Amino acid sequence: MKPLSLLSTVFVGALLASCTPEQKAPDSSKSSEMTPPASTHGRIVVYVANYPLAYFAERIGGPEVEVKFPAPPDVDPAFWEPSESEVEAFQSADIILLNGASYSHWLDTVTLPDSKTVNTSASFSDKFIVVKDAVTHSHGGEGEHSHSGTVFTTWIDFDQAIQQADAVREALQTFRPGQVELFALNFDQLKADLLALDMAMKSEGKRLAGQPLVVSHPIYQYWARRYGLNVQSVLWEPDTVPDESQIEAFKKILATHPAKWMVWEGAPAAAAVEKLRDLGVNGVVFDPSANVPEKGTWLDVMKANVQEIKKITP
Repeated sequence: MKPLSLLSTVFVGALLASCTPEQKAPDSSKSSEMTPPASTHGRIVVYVANYPLAYFAERIGGPEVEVKFPAPPDVDPAFWEPSESEVEAFQSADIILLNGASYSHWLDTVTLPDSKTVNTSASFSDKFIVVKDAVTHSHGGEGEHSHSGTVFTTWIDFDQAIQQADAVREALQTFRPGQVELFALNFDQLKADLLALDMAMKSEGKRLAGQPLVVSHPIYQYWARRYGLNVQSVLWEPDTVPDESQIEAFKKILATHPAKWMVWEGAPAAAAVEKLRDLGVNGVVFDPSANVPEKGTWLDVMKANVQEIKKITP
């Protein structure tokens, strides 16, 4: 999948599904298992798997943290392969924040220290969604892969995002217990923002009342489940114009799933928009923001996403 935004010097969606079975990554699901350092001086060096976790860590940690996200701007973070030196940087971090749910496929072949690693989605692992028999395809520089396995765009269910942010807070306060109050205050402020997003999307789900929608990639499952949205997925890249075979397959979907709206993960090509309009289908964008946006923050992107969904008419 083509990355959705550009990466800033120091580094959120997605619903992506994993291209491999569940990984055997270190499962530090409880940050209480982490070993606090002997020293409490200096900024906490935090390495993260994606931009949503970077945003959460920066909001919660404030001046106490130095957040690192080394993935480049031209790949999706889920499919990025770090160099040997980048792996070593992860291993030497104070805290390593992983998304879990089979995100970060490089973890299949790399060992990270359990005492530093936090699986931020461990608290809802029993609610993971698994996709079987997905179509294999390729896009960008990520090579050929399929979207079978565990769906990993966890954070666009904003209730799950709150749980992931709470795992970040717990990890930080375990590492630096002298700043518990600061981390708790910052988390509460972030949680309020996430709750507002959650309430807004719940309202939109009720307004749309199960109206058929098509989404441009199989990355929206948690979002659809949380907010009661009736979606079917295709495999269309925003910057690629669908060919005739894709259009015919789309018509077959519409025959049983009469959608009038398509949800894109990024701004679609003008020619693709025209082809959909010929079928009576309009489009909006819901950007999972797995990578740093060109402008604004992860929260800004999510607020814009909600406003896009409000454009959908029953």
